[in-house]
Amino acid sequence: MVPFVFVVDGDTIYWAVDEKPKRTRDLKRLANIRANPNVDVVVDHYDEDWRTLWWVRASGPARIVDDDEAYRALALLAEKYPQYRASAPQGPVVAVEIAHLRWWSTSPEE
Repeated sequence: MVPFVFVVDGDTIYWAVDEKPKRTRDLKRLANIRANPNVDVVVDHYDEDWRTLWWVRASGPARIVDDDEAYRALALLAEKYPQYRASAPQGPVVAVEIAHLRWWSTSPEE
């Protein structure tokens, strides 16, 4: 499991290799995507008040993007995260096409 920041645009999740310290930009997670593009992304919310717990799992194929799609994804990430406005990620951008969603919540559905 690897934590990362992301943005959702329609049915696509984007994330980028950012400026946080790393030994290399050619990360194992990128090699994993090249070898097998089927990924799961899990987002969860934890709170001491267990009545507010939830998680969502998005599954689908991932791909490393460039050109216009990468620029758009970086703009969306910068819009969401002030840190990316100050220092835009320089590494690869990954797109995950959401093919399946699963979720769970302790709160009753409305």
